[in-house]
Amino acid sequence: MDKPMVAISTDFLTSFAALPRQKQGKATEFFNKFRTNPNSPGINYEKIDEGIDKNICSVRIDDAYRAIVVRCPDTNVFMLLWVDHHDEAYAWAKRKKCSINKVTGGVQVFDVQEITVEKTVEKETIFANYSDAQLLRIGLPEEQIPMVKSIGSLDEFYAMKKSLPEDAYEGLEWLAHGFDYDEVIATLYEKQTESVGDEDFATALQSDSSKKSFVIVDGEEELKRIMAEPLEKWRIFLHPTQRRIVNRDYSGPARVLGGAGTGKTVVAMHRAKRLAGELEQGKKVLFTTFTRNLADDIKENLRKIASVDQMRQIEVVNLDSLVSSFLREQGYEYKVCFGDELDKVWEDAIATAGGSLDYTKNFYIDEWVKVVQAQEAYSKEKYIKASRIGRGLRLDRIKRMKVWGVFEEYMRSCDERKLRDSEYAMYECRIILEKQYTSGRYENIIVDEGQDLSPSAYRLIRSLAGELHKNDIFIVGDAHQRIYRNKAVLSKCGINVRGRARKLRINYRTTEEIRKYAFGLLKGVSFDDLDEAYDDGDNCQSLTHGEVPQIKRFNTPEEELEFLVNEIKALEAAGVPQKDICIVARTHKMIDAYKDGLRVNGIVPFEITTNKVDDRSRNEVRIATMHRVKGLEFSYIFAAGVNNKALPNGVRSDFSDDVSLEEFETEEKCLLYVALTRAKVGAYVTCYGKMSNLIV
Repeated sequence: MDKPMVAISTDFLTSFAALPRQKQGKATEFFNKFRTNPNSPGINYEKIDEGIDKNICSVRIDDAYRAIVVRCPDTNVFMLLWVDHHDEAYAWAKRKKCSINKVTGGVQVFDVQEITVEKTVEKETIFANYSDAQLLRIGLPEEQIPMVKSIGSLDEFYAMKKSLPEDAYEGLEWLAHGFDYDEVIATLYEKQTESVGDEDFATALQSDSSKKSFVIVDGEEELKRIMAEPLEKWRIFLHPTQRRIVNRDYSGPARVLGGAGTGKTVVAMHRAKRLAGELEQGKKVLFTTFTRNLADDIKENLRKIASVDQMRQIEVVNLDSLVSSFLREQGYEYKVCFGDELDKVWEDAIATAGGSLDYTKNFYIDEWVKVVQAQEAYSKEKYIKASRIGRGLRLDRIKRMKVWGVFEEYMRSCDERKLRDSEYAMYECRIILEKQYTSGRYENIIVDEGQDLSPSAYRLIRSLAGELHKNDIFIVGDAHQRIYRNKAVLSKCGINVRGRARKLRINYRTTEEIRKYAFGLLKGVSFDDLDEAYDDGDNCQSLTHGEVPQIKRFNTPEEELEFLVNEIKALEAAGVPQKDICIVARTHKMIDAYKDGLRVNGIVPFEITTNKVDDRSRNEVRIATMHRVKGLEFSYIFAAGVNNKALPNGVRSDFSDDVSLEEFETEEKCLLYVALTRAKVGAYVTCYGKMSNLIV
């Protein structure tokens, strides 16, 4: 007989995580023995009383706890489905069936329920217009067609989620919300699945459909790794649409779009792991993003899925740090500065050369970044000819020459002080690279949060990757989450993704209610696809549901703080760990005030800062600026201090024209969208005084 194959389901990990800590230890010890020899005489398989599937049985963990397994003795396949107290485990398993879906070829676990159809009353149902054949094609088991066809409301449908196979529920969810049937099929099933025999579980477990819900365990170390963090399922399970993107080979640059919570970073990390495993010795994968804290978070998470050897071939660094490090190696004598560090240089340049021009500092900075640096117009002649389409303030030739006088003074002053802004440093870095590396510095480059990178950054990335080649550049992003002033058109930076663009549409993080509310904040704003087309962003769907975000306005800061404290304590009393709750605010000054208020009320805050990765071992309420929580997730988010003068965090006089003001307000809307979509279960928006005009 073949060597036993043992697989673990996502439901099993969920139930394992809910066990008392002591029982988890016993269960892990048992499962390792079970994995080694599930046919051992010491393992007592018991039938489920009144169970409908002869292959589903229980095994003894200790006197009180049982695991539910699928045992296929003819093929030597075993699947761990659930673990619980004896009575609860048996109740869970009683109506369960495990079978191979004839359409998807994947393993499914589902409830079989008897449905009584009332013939005297015509009941209006939400799936009445779909034929049995269509429901089978969506992945629904034949046994569940009567049950699904009897569902009369969305609430009734949501209540049945645990009874339905995960993949079938997903397809039905799209249909229930009015998505076109053919579009749903095209999204879920890119190609026809080869048929699998009714009892060939060994083959079925290897399918993409099964890998979404099952993992085959090969060794003790892998089992320990899985059991150590059972709720971090992203490390193990990928949706078929994600897996296809991870494993696809592209003939050149590829771009993946997806709203908040659709798993873009997860896909990017798994792709980095896959590519690193295929590299020749001495070659490297670069995984880069805009901010240092995001790069640190990604490096920490990559270690959870990649081997030591794979990590040696993956360099994780934010682009500014890479540029600074490379230029230092070249004996570069300038200090690379960011943001506010250059304010004094700009103020001096404007005072010296601004003359009669009555433009704000923000105008000059924006003009420098969005016109000069975006087009590399680093001379008076190039600037005068440069396109200014999209800039709100018109400049004739004379005014352009006067504006250039400020830029000239700015560059002269930077030279004197041995300073460079990050964009110009990228430009100089690229010039050096192109002289030194004719074939690029990295075999593959993965870009996360691609919407935040500038044209200078993408031109540099193109140089780092060298000439066009297979799997050279892979970019994930979402313009709806653009919270910095950078904006690039990939095709204008030497990165052509035409024919190699994909989209993730399933939101794994937030409830549909949070997703819809947060996305509603962006209503009426047009967003790009990181290239020359548009992305409406509203063709995503969350598969979980809950309460709509709570919007609370208070008269004073003290009243708001009292609400925050009481709500946090109520969540804790309901069993929510403090580390799964996060307060976000717009500015560091506001964060300091909330920290003091929490401490006074007996709540210890853990601040996540630019230089500090979230330490999940500390069970304390998280607190951070809205910018810092990008890339993180929590069960509950409190967006606090969303006051009229705090968000947007600026005034009309800061801007020289309405276009710049509108761009700024869009960034602030995106920032609130990002903050709220960190929440998995519940979200709150609070303020004192007048609520921000961004709230709808």
